[in-house]
This record gives sequence, structure tokens and C-alpha cells, in this order.
Amino acid sequence: MNLNHIIDQVGKDKGIDREILIETLKSAILTAARRTYGSQREIEAHYNEDNGEVELYQIITVEDFVENPYREVSVDEVEEAGFSAEPGDELLFQIFYREEDGEKAKLQDKRYGKLLKLDSYDLTFGRIAAQTAKQVIIQRVREAERDIIFNEFKDRIGDMVTGIVRRFEKGNIIIDLGRTDAILPRREQTPRESYRPGDRVQAMIKEVQRSSRDPQVVLTRADPQLLFQLFEAEVPEIHEGIVRLVAVAREPGVRSKVAVYSRDSDVDPVGACVGMRGSRVQAVVQELRGEKIDIVPYVEDTARFVCNAISPAEVAKVLIDDLNMTMELIVPDDQLSLAIGRGGQNVRLAAQLTGWNLDIISETRLRAMMAETRANLLEFDGIAEDMIDTLFMLGYNKLEHISQAEVPELAQIPGFNSECAEAIIQAAQEILDRPKPGTPEALTEEDHAKIRLSEQIKGVGQKIADTMWNAGYRTPADIVFEEDTQAFADAVGVPFKKARQLWHAAKDYMRQNEGLTDENFEEKKAEFKQALEQGDSEDAAGEEE
Repeated sequence: MNLNHIIDQVGKDKGIDREILIETLKSAILTAARRTYGSQREIEAHYNEDNGEVELYQIITVEDFVENPYREVSVDEVEEAGFSAEPGDELLFQIFYREEDGEKAKLQDKRYGKLLKLDSYDLTFGRIAAQTAKQVIIQRVREAERDIIFNEFKDRIGDMVTGIVRRFEKGNIIIDLGRTDAILPRREQTPRESYRPGDRVQAMIKEVQRSSRDPQVVLTRADPQLLFQLFEAEVPEIHEGIVRLVAVAREPGVRSKVAVYSRDSDVDPVGACVGMRGSRVQAVVQELRGEKIDIVPYVEDTARFVCNAISPAEVAKVLIDDLNMTMELIVPDDQLSLAIGRGGQNVRLAAQLTGWNLDIISETRLRAMMAETRANLLEFDGIAEDMIDTLFMLGYNKLEHISQAEVPELAQIPGFNSECAEAIIQAAQEILDRPKPGTPEALTEEDHAKIRLSEQIKGVGQKIADTMWNAGYRTPADIVFEEDTQAFADAVGVPFKKARQLWHAAKDYMRQNEGLTDENFEEKKAEFKQALEQGDSEDAAGEEE
């Protein structure tokens, strides 16, 4: 059988190189031969291009002393067979394994059967050997297909592909790309998108993984880079390089911001991306199932770019902190909610787009902050009001800005000198070091006691802790040894059921931490009352004195 035609046809259908198929056939035939003739023999397989056949050859080495009779032969045996050879020489004999070569096998067995120790005429490939060869061919062809698919798709990472939804596996979507199946994981899907088998899906190749089965092509519809691909497909100016997408910030399925720039001053980048009557951007929005897209013009001026990114809100003033990559955007009061966006979405996307940390401040809040800063600084001697006004005009409107400034930096301001600069920096730092309300340093002993009470009794919050403290219930024992639960409920202002829950919670604490048991309950109660009466007597004596 001439295999050339079969090899060419399979190579064309599968896209596998001819040399790979030939090596696969050689390996399969060789595997079957070793199973048939024994693995102890040294056998090689060669492909004959002229007749399209795989030929088998046994190699025998001439040696002075024979250790392996299947691979070695003595000089005497060689001479007896009619050959002239020296130790170290290799003899090559063809093995005829096909039924149609039976006469050739019979002739060779007659001439060299004793030398080869092989009766090839009686040893044709059996069912098991043939099945083994078949499995080798199938496995090698599959491996070759996997390599081809992997090499094809690994160079296409970031490209758009279109496929058909085939099935669903644990929330993941299996998509038919023609050459192979790809996976759209749940994490790479956008919210509010749903598909059915047979639906067309457009996605971007995110990664290609090797596996024991077919190469796994991982797709994404949530990656920000998907917007680059979609706009490039819809906007000819982007494809031609006239308009460039500088940055993309995206919350998949909800909203995105795209920064665009034009290399040609005559081409409006925003207009090019929007298209006539919004046709281009609407095509992208439709593909993303209604995701809102803001197209922002990119400018090299960072402050202007940030103001563009925060649109549709209007910015009144920008305060820049280059060291910390932070900007404070001062907006009118009626623009505050618009600048922040629903759930902080607008400012969050703007920060992602620009790469800056953004803080939105209303004009009213800014005035309050400045008034507070002014009042705090005026407490210190040597700091005049006009000095504070000068600092505010130059952007030093927060104590943090003043405290972080350098003395030479402030000393260069007209009306300042080194002593004034050092004094105002020191004053700002001193104010910042003061304990703030709510911090542990600013809490009173009573505040700490209330916090302990809320930590000791499960179900007690700050409000109930304050009420209990004011009603005289300041320890778990005060609650546990209260004989009238209703009176406790009325005093604290909670329902009777809630009061019982607090009583049990206090009792659990005392069991775990103070050794309270059902057996010693009355004894502990008596000790508590005695200590309470003794404390009251000492208080009364102190008042008389």
C-alpha cells in the first residue's frame, strides 16, 4: 500500500506537517514490531518515499564475545553466513512484516534465519500489535493537532474572535471557535449578560493554556482591552493610527471611560469615536449589551485631563499634590453628587483612567475646612491672619499641606522668613498631633468602661451601653443579679424579650470569666449585694466627712 496519498490527504485535512505524519507512522510500526519480534532486538524504521512504505531493519553488531544474541553476533557466525566483517561492524537486515512480502520473508529466513534468530515469515503483526500501532497513530496525530492549535492561538492573545455557544459547565461557557473549543469563565463574563446554545459571541483571547487534552483557549468579555478591539473595529481612524486610545477604565457591564487622542489637529477624536449620530459608539454599546461609555479627550495637561475625566461634572478648582499623585477637585455643591457618581462610580473610573488619586470636595466643605484651619492657626502667637490668607492663596489650605512643607519653601513666600515658616510648620504639626474625638487618647475612663461593657455582653451596642450605664447597670453582675427583669427592661428602654437576652448574655460572660455556676449562684449573688452595700456605706461616710 502506497502511503503517500494518505499522508498528503491527512496533512491537508488536519493541517499537520508531512514530516510529522511520517514520523508518526514510523513510530507506530516500530512499536508494533517490538511487540511482535521482541523488545530486546535493535530495530529501526525507515520511510521509503518512492514506494510509500515503512520499512523495518534489524541491526546486529559483530563482536568477539557475544553477550546479547539478539543484538550481537560472533565473527565465526558472520563468516559462516558468507559475510566478511570485523568486530565493531554493524550489519543491517530488512524485516519483511507484511503478508504480501511473504516470499521475501521466506527467502531471508532461509539465508539468514540462523543469524537473525528470527522467523519473520511466521511472525506477522497480530491483532494486539496492530491495535497498538493504531493507538500510537491516533495519539501522535492528536498531539500534533494540539501543538498546531496551541501555536496558532498563543500568537493571537489580545485578538477578537467570534464563536458559537455550545454548552455550559459550572457557570463557564464553552464556545466553538471552529478549530477548537474555547472557554469563557464566569469571572470573565460581564454582569447581566445571558446566552443560549447557538448564540453568537464576540470575545477577546486572554490566554492560551497547555493541557493534557486540547489546548485551553480562555476568552474574556470583561477585560478593559476588549474596548480597544471593539473601537478599532468600528472606527477607521483608530485602525489607521490617526486617533489613538490612550487609556480605558471599565466596570464591566455598567460603565466605562475611554481617553482618546488625535494625531491630526483637524480630526476630532471624540467625534470620530462617536460617529454620525452616535452610530459608532452605539455599535460598541450594543455589543456590550448596553454598557454606558464616556469618551474623554486626552490632553497632556494633567489637571485638564482629570477635569475631562470627571465629566459630566464641572470642576471649579484643582489642588495638586505631585508627590503623592493626589488631586483635590473642588466642585460646586450642586455638582458634588454628579462628580462622585452612583456608589462613587464616576470618581473611581476617573481615577483609574488618569492614574491619580482623586478626592472630591464641595465648595462649602472647602470653606469649612479653611475656616477650621484658620481658627486653629490663629491660636498660636506670631501667626498673623494675612500670613494664613497668603498660604491659602498658594494652595496651602490644609494643615497636612503646611506641616509637610519645608522651611526654605515657605521662607521664599513674600512676607515670610525662616522663623515665621518654622513657627507655622510647627504649629500645624502640633495641631495635627492633638488627640481627635473618638480616638483612644481622647476617650474618658467612662467611655472605656462603656466599651468594655459592650464587649463583655453580646448584643449590647454603643447606644444600649450608654443607656445601661446611665441606669446604673455598669457590669455584667449588675444585670445578672437584678431580681426584677421587667424593671431592668424599663430602665434600659428595651422590650422584655431583649432584656432576657441581655440577662443570659451577661450570665454566659460570668460563667466563662468569673466562675459563676448554678450551684454557687446564690452565694455569688450574696457576695455581690454585700460588696454593693459596703460600697454604698463608704460613699455615705465620705459624703458626711
